[in-house]
Amino acid sequence: MRHITLLALLLLGSPIVAADSAVSFRSDIAPILLEHCLACHGAKKAEGGYRVDNYDELLKPGDSGELPIGKTKDEPSELLRRLTCDESERMPAESEPLTAEQITRFKQWIESGAVFDGEASHTPLDLVIPSRTYADPPQSYRHAIPITATAFSPDGTQIVAAGYHELTIWDPTQKKLVRRIKNVGQRVLALAFTPDGKTLAVGCGEPGKSGEVRLLDFASGEIKNVIARTTDVVLDVAFRPHSDELAVASADSMIRIYNTQSLEEIRVIASHADWVTAVAWSDDGNRLASASRDKSVKVYDGTTAELLATYLGHGAAVRGVAFLADGKQVISSGGDNKLHRWNIEGAKKVAEIGFGGEAFKLIRGDNFVLVPCADKRLLRIDLGNNTIAQEFKGHTDWVISAALKPTEAEPQVVSGSLNGEVRLWKLADGVLLQAWIAKP
Repeated sequence: MRHITLLALLLLGSPIVAADSAVSFRSDIAPILLEHCLACHGAKKAEGGYRVDNYDELLKPGDSGELPIGKTKDEPSELLRRLTCDESERMPAESEPLTAEQITRFKQWIESGAVFDGEASHTPLDLVIPSRTYADPPQSYRHAIPITATAFSPDGTQIVAAGYHELTIWDPTQKKLVRRIKNVGQRVLALAFTPDGKTLAVGCGEPGKSGEVRLLDFASGEIKNVIARTTDVVLDVAFRPHSDELAVASADSMIRIYNTQSLEEIRVIASHADWVTAVAWSDDGNRLASASRDKSVKVYDGTTAELLATYLGHGAAVRGVAFLADGKQVISSGGDNKLHRWNIEGAKKVAEIGFGGEAFKLIRGDNFVLVPCADKRLLRIDLGNNTIAQEFKGHTDWVISAALKPTEAEPQVVSGSLNGEVRLWKLADGVLLQAWIAKP
């Protein structure tokens, strides 16, 4: 008789979820809410006064006063009704309805008690969902990919480069691929080591779909934790000096601050109107700066997140930002092909340096800053006299990333370009040491 019932369900086209297969909030319900509901029912925007950004909020009535989830199996659940009603009230609004299988999952979860199976019911959806295991990257690439992020290993002997769902680790003396760290997001756009060099924060994601920071043990390549999961790609990360705090900039226009030991989300800054492309801390960690595609640069109190200054002098998307050593001035760069130097007090510009193309993330050194440019150059700007002191030439495509070697014995800089080339230079005189296409 059971086989006849299953066959009838198949013929009717009904989705089948085994009765003894428990529906998990973390694995089954939260991902649907995150993808289809959060944009209109989150903390920042709550249509109808209803939020779904965590389990606790999901249970609270919106402006209608109707219980989203009935307290008993027989009590009506407004959430389920809105998922299945006609188009005038159906959710999600102005988009495709949930599939029959997704609705069945919701129905079974509610009928089984709408249980929360995570650790803390107030945890945001992006942290409740089990972290994803990505498919392995291709054994060899058919084409080189843009080097959107690069870094020196803490001992300065290796170079880390962004790959496709991976990081590629190179011995620059032989231009040799020595290992690959897999299981990271599709695109890697930011890299930052903890002060002890043991943990690497990898800002990554798939544009328009997902973003996250993976904290990995650099020696073993093991993924230790995943934080800052969101609905769009992570564009930058920066560790607060003398702290375990990490600032995360995302294309969802948010800045998130996390404690990388406790994994606690300390605060969210929602001050920009578009992608947050870069973040930087002052040397003492007391202030945080952010750059955005909304054409603004902002400075906040590092502890309270109080907005201290907004600079609007670029008139174009801003891609890079850094504090000067005294913490009183900021430098920023972007789509207007200029480096701006300005005082935090009053947000007034004091100098500007023009380039031949759009500028990207800034790398500040001792009284200088490195600027990757779309005019195929990496520039060294002398902050003592606000002039271009050095040009690293030779790339045949946009230079989009760079990093300084952390050791002082032989100062070096690495640059990565849009066509997949990595170049290693002497910092002192700009002599090219090595160049290769970072393609497995």
